[in-house]
Amino acid sequence: MSVLWGANPVAIKIGLEDAPPFRLAWMRFVVGAAVILFWAWRTRRLRHFRIDPGEWRPLLVLGLLFTAQIGSMNVGTSLTSASHAAILLNLYAVHTVVLAHFMIPGDRLTPRRLGGVLIAYSGIVLLVGSQASAGAPTLLGDVIMFVSSLILAERTVYLARAVHRFDPVTLLLTQAVIGSAIFVAVSLAVEPVPTRWTWGLAGSIGYQGVIIAGFNFAVNLWLLKRYRPSTLAAFFLTQPIFGVVAAALLRGDALTADLLLASLAVAAGVGLASR
Repeated sequence: MSVLWGANPVAIKIGLEDAPPFRLAWMRFVVGAAVILFWAWRTRRLRHFRIDPGEWRPLLVLGLLFTAQIGSMNVGTSLTSASHAAILLNLYAVHTVVLAHFMIPGDRLTPRRLGGVLIAYSGIVLLVGSQASAGAPTLLGDVIMFVSSLILAERTVYLARAVHRFDPVTLLLTQAVIGSAIFVAVSLAVEPVPTRWTWGLAGSIGYQGVIIAGFNFAVNLWLLKRYRPSTLAAFFLTQPIFGVVAAALLRGDALTADLLLASLAVAAGVGLASR
């Protein structure tokens, strides 16, 4: 999972060459929903799909959080490099530890965890600071990616509480439906650029929809049902490293010293913060 999720920003960057951010988002959601529906049908879980009147509000909040996170992630990735996106997005694991301290009973921010948080954030200061001083064009994208990682952390903590109340199929499908509807509307309103149907776009949509939105999110729900959010963060400490390596191999991103130090700092910080 860590390897697959780490490479997701690279897949997004490839897809953005042929489709604008919000259109790419709804295409990913549609494919992901199809995968989830097929899985639910094969496992006979679709028969349990139902939403009671009192359940709409938390599901709507979760769907809006997910939509905001995916939208900001795609926009941010379009404005920065794949390697920067990989590091900044995977900072969500550190944000999750901080948010869990305030929102999950018993999930405390110990001195060791606080040290990990500070180490990870220092890596981001190094990364963004070097770009700001050089007047790099990726700075706006970096800021948006940082916001996206915050939203993802909030969604992870919210999901950790919801997963014990709702069936996974209900959680996954409602997020996909809400996200698809919003992104189709927004894309029609603000994205006149035509889509170029290429093998690169097909591979990007397939990776995001089948691997990330389908398989990985289903596994993530299973893990959240059994582990605290802060503990689960340890499973993903290598994501920024895998993301940077994937960006270098598939996108030709330069492995600069500040990039490597930032990815190592985030990985080390996640490791300490999740203990």
